[in-house]
Amino acid sequence: MPDSASTSGQVIGQVTAHALQIGDRINTAGFEGQLLSNAPLSLRVGSQGLAVVFRYGVVVFVGLTADDEAQFLERLQSRTFGKISPYEDEWAKIQVAKEGEEPIPVGGPILVRELSVERLLVVADALAKSVVLARDERQVANVFDTIEPFARELGSEGRTSRNRTDLLKLLGNALLVQHRLSGRVAVSDKPDVLWDRPDLERLYARLEDEYELSERAETLNRKLSVIADTATTLSDIVDTKRALRLELIVIYLIAFEILVTFYEIYTRH
Repeated sequence: MPDSASTSGQVIGQVTAHALQIGDRINTAGFEGQLLSNAPLSLRVGSQGLAVVFRYGVVVFVGLTADDEAQFLERLQSRTFGKISPYEDEWAKIQVAKEGEEPIPVGGPILVRELSVERLLVVADALAKSVVLARDERQVANVFDTIEPFARELGSEGRTSRNRTDLLKLLGNALLVQHRLSGRVAVSDKPDVLWDRPDLERLYARLEDEYELSERAETLNRKLSVIADTATTLSDIVDTKRALRLELIVIYLIAFEILVTFYEIYTRH
């Protein structure tokens, strides 16, 4: 918890940041509170705490107790769509750096020049993207686990017993993750606060490097491409099998019709 708050909107000391993904989307329109910014929606909670709400389903708390977080989350329940249970979360310590301490220590707190609201918003943006990537990474890993039996069966037996519906579900899950990653979350986009505070670009670059946001997003996109290609290939195989069955049915029907015709000719004579 911070020691005090200044009139310039800064807090002094060390604070804890807690990012939670609570759903797929949060409606931030008309949210009441002591507003600090609109994009993203950030509000003062209590005398010193901060809550930052992102439309893609993430809320980041800075300097709040567990009870304060629970009360704020209760206010978001009716505004949250595609709720997640249990929540995906990530913690970080934010601390004012001593002179000359600029890099983020491995496993240590995030060092900033001062705990201003603008800097906390930059940190919150990085944490929010990181927690979303963590959930997407787990979902993609689950999809890979689902694909593996398909590929193993195809490799060992030269065919798959799976139906087309299962393959389409697999492809749909991959597309949902890809849409969330590139559409709603936009991991590659920089936080809006940098438009007014370009001097914070260096802080965001350090956070982006620390949490490997770009690398993780690129890795996810590559994995999603593999999933989509695999699902499409398997779906084509299933479609080919179906087309072959239809062709055989047509051949059997034609052969049956020929036999019936010959029988009629024979019975007439």
